[in-house]
Amino acid sequence: MSDTGRNRMMLLIAIIMAAIYLFPLYWMYITALKTGSEMFASPPSFWPSTAQWNTFVYVWESRNMGRYLWNSTLIAFGSVALIAVLGTGCAYVLARYRNGWVDIGLFLILMLQVLPASLMITPIFVGFSQVGLLDYPRFAVILAIAAKSMPFFVVLVRATFMAVPMELEEAALVDGNSRIGAFFNIVLPLARNGILVSAILIFMQAFGEFVYSKSMIQNVEFQPASVGLNSFMGPNTSEWNNIMAYATMYVTPILAIFVLLQRRIVSGLTSGALK
Repeated sequence: MSDTGRNRMMLLIAIIMAAIYLFPLYWMYITALKTGSEMFASPPSFWPSTAQWNTFVYVWESRNMGRYLWNSTLIAFGSVALIAVLGTGCAYVLARYRNGWVDIGLFLILMLQVLPASLMITPIFVGFSQVGLLDYPRFAVILAIAAKSMPFFVVLVRATFMAVPMELEEAALVDGNSRIGAFFNIVLPLARNGILVSAILIFMQAFGEFVYSKSMIQNVEFQPASVGLNSFMGPNTSEWNNIMAYATMYVTPILAIFVLLQRRIVSGLTSGALK
C-alpha cells in the first residue's frame, strides 16, 4: 500500500473512532430536544421533529441550575488555586534537584495518582470529620480534590520546568539574582504555558468531580452540578429529556473551554518532550 493510501486509511479509521466517541454527546444534545414520545420511539429518530427548547428553561428554573454551576465553578477555581500555589514549587524542586530522595518523592507522588477517589473518600471523610472540616463542606471538597489531583499537576509541570535550560538560571545568579528571584523572574515566565495548561486540565476535572462532593456536602445550597444531576436518578426515572437538558447545560461550558484552548493544551502537554 502506498503512503497516500495508508494515510487515507488512517484518516478513515480516525474519523470512525471520533464518530463512535462523539456519538454519546450527539445523543445527549438530541435527546434534550425531543418530546417524551420521541425518546421512546422504535426505531429511534436521530433528529427531533419539533425541538423542545423550553425544556432548558424549565430545567434551569426548576432545578436552580445557576446555583449548582456557581458551586461547581467555586470548587474548581479553589482547587486550581490551591494546587497551583503548592504544586508549582514542588514540581520545580523535583525538576532541579535530582538525587535519590527526590526520586523517591516523585515515585510516591506517582503512586498517589493511581488511587481512585472511591478508595480515598473513607479515610479523608473520617479525618476531615475529626478535625471539623466538614463544617466547611466546599473547602473540604477543595482540599480533597487538591490531594487527589496534585500528583497529576506536579508531573506535568515538572516536565515543563525540565524543558527550561538551567543555564538561564545560572546566568541570573551570576547577575546578582537570588535563587528565588531567578525562579520568579526567569523560570516561571518561561514555564507559564505548561502551568496554565495543567491548571486548565485540573479545572475541568474539578468541575466534574462527584465522589467527594456527594459524600461531604449534604446541604443542597453548597452542592455542585454533578450532585445536582444525580438528584434526577431514582427507581422510576423517566424524565430523560430533562436529565439530558441538565447534562447539556453542565457539559457545554467545559466542552467550549476545551475546543477553544485545544491547541494550547496540546502544546503545553508536549512542551516537556521537546527539550
